[in-house]
Amino acid sequence: MQKAILVGPDIRQDGLIDYYMEELANLAHARNLEVVYTFTQTLKSINPATYIGSGKAQEIATFVSNLDADICVFNDELSGSQIRNLEEILNCRVIDRTLLILDIFATRAKTKEAMLQVEIAQLEYMLPRLQGLRPSLERQQGGIGSRGPGEKKLETDRRKIEKERTKLKEELKSVVQSRQIQRRKRQQSPIIKAAIVGYTNAGKSTLMNALVKYHSPSDKHVTEKDMLFATLETATRKIAPESNKNYIITDTVGFVSHLPHGLVEAFKSTLEEITEADYLIHVVDASNPHHDQQIETTQQTLKDIGVTDIPTLYIYNKADLLETSISPHFFPNIVISLTDPEGIEKAKTFIEDQLFKDYRAVSLLIPFKDGDIVSKLNEEAHIIHQSYEDTGTYLDVELSQNQYSTYEPYITKKRIK
Repeated sequence: MQKAILVGPDIRQDGLIDYYMEELANLAHARNLEVVYTFTQTLKSINPATYIGSGKAQEIATFVSNLDADICVFNDELSGSQIRNLEEILNCRVIDRTLLILDIFATRAKTKEAMLQVEIAQLEYMLPRLQGLRPSLERQQGGIGSRGPGEKKLETDRRKIEKERTKLKEELKSVVQSRQIQRRKRQQSPIIKAAIVGYTNAGKSTLMNALVKYHSPSDKHVTEKDMLFATLETATRKIAPESNKNYIITDTVGFVSHLPHGLVEAFKSTLEEITEADYLIHVVDASNPHHDQQIETTQQTLKDIGVTDIPTLYIYNKADLLETSISPHFFPNIVISLTDPEGIEKAKTFIEDQLFKDYRAVSLLIPFKDGDIVSKLNEEAHIIHQSYEDTGTYLDVELSQNQYSTYEPYITKKRIK
């Protein structure tokens, strides 16, 4: 395991530096780094050459030597030249928060889509840093049809990266098209669609697995681990409770403060699942003292991808780890523990009550010639009572607003006894 020193320049001075550094330590742990020391420094301005002050850089260099550290991780994003200069002073590898997150995503990506998204984000990160990381001004020998002997190696590298980025984006586009076909099929369905969102490691995948446990085989479960960014792949499942009030639920990648913009852009095709949901289920780690800050970060990230007006349910998870009770600021909400069977039952009831609160109970008379309508209702609606009369099939049923419009011609005032 590599030894890491964390460096937190406090340029924002928003009183949250300890929170940011705790999160950076968790990110380092997720990448299997051993944190041996943490530095913070209040900065009024950024040093163009080394980001932090030269004196602090020399102090860190001493600790790197004494603690035999392999790597220094900066909480803020660095330029290519700053990384190069710091590596010369500190005599160890230097990375920033963005590169650490990209590296975590690269190790977690399993599907072709996620791998392409991460690789594109890595190339986006590398492009503006080439000059600092590749200062060589060696000139190439040009030939017929080339740009000539004046071309720098730096420009060749940039062209190669841009070419590779274009190629990967085209490949991702074809992968995304198949996902969009599946998404369009779901859009045509009247079934309610919900997306689970929230901070990474808040319990989103735990909730997803709890909801599918009684309705799907184990191979429908998603990865569930106590670590940051355990799940990168978007998973969609159909939930079919005994009430027959079916709904579709999607588990999405978790968020984190200062999530790299390039990563958000690369994962937009995945995050589009959120924009098309009827409801959001926002899972919050209630035991984290900064959970309000994490909610704000999640809300801002959702806003960045165009999600602003989707009804949201708040599930405050990990109540078993609370030392004192909390007073949630967002509604509707429920405070539970998803490791407790009783908490899972409460969460399921809460979600179903909220998703279907606008359903209307009506009586329908379906002529026998429209028997296919009865079959369809039995598949997608909550049938309270069903019986047969001389003129057709009577049903007492609960319908969504969309379903009500579809089956309105069959509504009757007469109810079944």
